[in-house]
Amino acid sequence: MAMYGSKARKKVSKVMHEYGEGQLKSGRSGRKVKSRKQAVAIGISEARRAGGKVPSRKSSSKSRSSSKKSSSSSKKASGSKRSSSSKSRSSRAKKSSSSKKK
Repeated sequence: MAMYGSKARKKVSKVMHEYGEGQLKSGRSGRKVKSRKQAVAIGISEARRAGGKVPSRKSSSKSRSSSKKSSSSSKKASGSKRSSSSKSRSSRAKKSSSSKKK
C-alpha cells in the first residue's frame, strides 16, 4: 500500500477543498477542473514539487512495451478484417455490374 507523507496529504486536501468550491484551475489552460481524478493528480504533483513524501510514478517503459504489443496485434486483426470486407465489397460490385448487363 502506498504511503503518503503529511505534507502530501495536506496539499491534496487543500486542492480537494478548492475543487469542491469550484476554484481549482488547471495549470496551463487556466480552466476550471471538473474531474475529481484530475484534482487528485494536481494535488499529488504539487506535493511532489513541494518535496513531500509521495510514491514514485509507475515506470513508463513497462506501459510502452505492453502498448506496443497490443497495438501491433490489433493492427494484424484489423488488417484481416479489412481484407475480408474488401472482398465482400468487390464481389458485390461484380454482382451488381453483371445484373446491369442483363
